Amino acid sequence: MTVDSPFDQIAVMWPYHPDLLARPVPRYTSFPTAAEFSGAVGGAEQAAALGRVTGDVSLYVHIPFCEEICWYCGCNTSRTNRAARLTSYLDALHREIAVVGARLGAESDGEVAVRRIAFGGGSPNAISPLDFVRLIDALTLALPLRDPVISIELDPRTLAPDWGMVLRHVGVTRASLGVQTLSPRLQAAIGRVQSREVIEAGTDLLRRAGVTSLNYDLMYGLPGQTDADLAESVEAAITLGADRIALFGYAHVPQVNPRQQRIDASALPGQEDRFRMAWNGWEQLTGVGYRPIGFDHFALPGDAIARAADAGRLHRNFQGFTEDEAPVLIGLGASSISQFPDLYVQNEKNSGRYRMLLSQDLLPGAVGVARSPADQATGLIIEQLLCAGEARVGQERLVQLHGALAPFAERGLVEVRGDWLAIRSDGLPYARTIAALFDPYRQDSQRRFSSAV
Repeated sequence: MTVDSPFDQIAVMWPYHPDLLARPVPRYTSFPTAAEFSGAVGGAEQAAALGRVTGDVSLYVHIPFCEEICWYCGCNTSRTNRAARLTSYLDALHREIAVVGARLGAESDGEVAVRRIAFGGGSPNAISPLDFVRLIDALTLALPLRDPVISIELDPRTLAPDWGMVLRHVGVTRASLGVQTLSPRLQAAIGRVQSREVIEAGTDLLRRAGVTSLNYDLMYGLPGQTDADLAESVEAAITLGADRIALFGYAHVPQVNPRQQRIDASALPGQEDRFRMAWNGWEQLTGVGYRPIGFDHFALPGDAIARAADAGRLHRNFQGFTEDEAPVLIGLGASSISQFPDLYVQNEKNSGRYRMLLSQDLLPGAVGVARSPADQATGLIIEQLLCAGEARVGQERLVQLHGALAPFAERGLVEVRGDWLAIRSDGLPYARTIAALFDPYRQDSQRRFSSAV
């Protein structure tokens, strides 16, 4: 069924209903979310799941280091100010690659093929280009790589010229730059100072290195940010030719992320201002031809993720919206998460304990959650609502959630036809809130999540 797709062009601003946005909700890069992870899942379950793998696989390699730590960042990362710590981490990561390679598909009869590799962090360019090449070599030797698409997240402030040669040699074709904002005033307010010239130089380096899909991360809802500030940063991203733009709302949760205590909370925009900023970004980007991907991502029409969205092949995993259709995502590195159809497992977060486990050739899975058939069915509904704006939810669920859906239906934000639920164009900024209605773990949870917009 297709009903007034929420990803169609919209002529007027979304209607603002603050009561429907009052409840913080997860970003739903997984279901169940990481809030449900526990020690009931660990290394043993990780080993068994790896042994059963067959078919296409994607890899995520986590480098939890940055040369400077930004105050807003919620990633598991630390400064590269101690060479010995960085070296010992990389030694453990090489060991994990070997251990995973030995177990991957060991109990299955089918062929395993690694089709994608994503390097994230932190900032992967916090390590040296030589160390990056050594990681690629280790992956090539230990795992069944099949001409994989390789992507990398990069900090433009520390993107040295020799990275260009290495990225071209390795065959990296996709990259993401952490831009956030081009306002010097706002950069100082969040601890992320970088000039436009730095962004331009990084962009030029990556294009010359062969990167054909370049993403810029931008943020709204920053302390002291105005509509004009956001418009200027979005315009710069358009002018510099970003193929993809991720426009995130800043999530201020200092009780979870202590480094955010350095940010002046009194200067943060209110919910209505955030809502308007999200709309302004949407209007500015779609107005020049970017294809909206979900609520907060955009891509030029020829980009792979835009083509996947148009073809109904968009997915969502721990890396966000993706055209990746592999059923298995294997996380390598401290705190990284592996995703199997019936299991999520997260590696040990503490780098010291992570290194200790690998020194004994033990898989570092520490927490996770088994996905029951009911979880998998609910996860599919949530994914389809966020990726396509509609899902077949079944009559039983519609009856159960009739009261919860009523405020959205009465205001024209959703539409029910048969056993389908569709989010209408006006309902797009409420997509995560609507998806959360299907999440049984959220109904009585006191867990604090980020703002719905």
